[in-house]
Amino acid sequence: MRVQGNAVRLTAIVGEDDTYQHRPLYHEIVLRARQAGLAGASVFRGIEGFGASSAIHTARLLSLSEDLPVAVVIVDEEARVRAFVPQLDELVGEGLVLLDDVEVIRYSGRDSE
Repeated sequence: MRVQGNAVRLTAIVGEDDTYQHRPLYHEIVLRARQAGLAGASVFRGIEGFGASSAIHTARLLSLSEDLPVAVVIVDEEARVRAFVPQLDELVGEGLVLLDDVEVIRYSGRDSE
């Protein structure tokens, strides 16, 4: 699959401790993105943040917090990303889902061995 030029970035921000059927929610999102044939997905762990509850979650040593923010980022053609959004409606109970327009400058994978 090749993505180049105009695309859409989907960012789902959830808690690190959020689960779906006893698995990490971020992992389930990545699995479903792969099953949907999307170009790729990456998970980024935040070091500090707060959401709708206003409770601050942090990785600072003295504040040993769990449930740090996690961002799952997916970039692909708009139609493909929008077709995936209903799955997030099912998965994300608490969190934030964003869509924004991006321009893909380079997207390439490793050569098959």
